[in-house]
Amino acid sequence: MSTLKDFRFNVEVDRDAVRRLTLSSSGKPSIEVVTPPEFRGGSPGVWSPEDLLVAAAATCYALTLESVAERRGVPLRDLHVVGAGHVTKRADGRLGFVVIELAVTLTTDEGFEDEARLASTRSESGCIISNALGIPVEVELEVRALAREAAPALA
Repeated sequence: MSTLKDFRFNVEVDRDAVRRLTLSSSGKPSIEVVTPPEFRGGSPGVWSPEDLLVAAAATCYALTLESVAERRGVPLRDLHVVGAGHVTKRADGRLGFVVIELAVTLTTDEGFEDEARLASTRSESGCIISNALGIPVEVELEVRALAREAAPALA
């Protein structure tokens, strides 16, 4: 019997107007998506495919980190991730992403700093979104520690 898992993540995209779409998936709130303002005809203040790609990498890393930390018994007291996707002319001559950078601030209990760093490293390699991309996702990690008695649990 195979232990391979096979999941499907379905979305639908409908055109609302020129360069304005609605992204939907059954049972979830719809998201308006537009061309980013950096490109001709783009609109500010609305999610773009580029925003969503960087958000996917950042949230995948963060959720994977929470899972890895939980399995390893590493208390996560706070977690903040800032993502930046760099789009420029690539070596193949096409415009595209060349790197996604994640600046991560993780707070754990005193004495768990090394385990938190290891959990981060495992999360970098375990994130299925980052693994699907043909570009590097670089993580810059800052680990902070709280005295154990002063540390409220992150729910």
